Amino acid sequence: MFRLNKLTDYAVVVMTYIARSPEASLHTARELAGGTQLPLTTVGKVLRALLDQHLVISHRGMKGGYALSRPAREISVAQIIGAFEGPIGFTECNTTPGCCDLERSCTVRYNSGVIGKALQHALENIRLSDLTKPMHESATGGSGGTVSITFGSGENNEHDQHHHSRPYQPRI
Repeated sequence: MFRLNKLTDYAVVVMTYIARSPEASLHTARELAGGTQLPLTTVGKVLRALLDQHLVISHRGMKGGYALSRPAREISVAQIIGAFEGPIGFTECNTTPGCCDLERSCTVRYNSGVIGKALQHALENIRLSDLTKPMHESATGGSGGTVSITFGSGENNEHDQHHHSRPYQPRI
């Protein structure tokens, strides 16, 4: 099963919480912990990593806090995941060459690479702004079926204006 570690999951939660507020809003670590119901120490770890990767910025002082480093529509889910997990791939051998003794003779390595690239592409095309509103899934059946994700409520929203109201359909 493909999984994110808990800290990565929490980073997505924290980033989405920040993205839901007006762009000029600053959030303290304590506010983020309360709003997300995560422990303050965990939020601190997440914020330090997000700062290191330039996904959030911090302002010091009495009225200081954290904000997104750029608009939510310019931050991909792949960037958030990559900040905590490193390169995105389906198998380790596709992101860390030389890590497996079977690498040279593996019969599924190429296909794993194709899956990893599709996964990377899908996550690059989902924006933090997309996570602030409901997504809708639809699938076409059969072998080689397609899953598409429609962003937003179908209203004329910011994402629709930037992405021409098209559902995202990964090609696998």
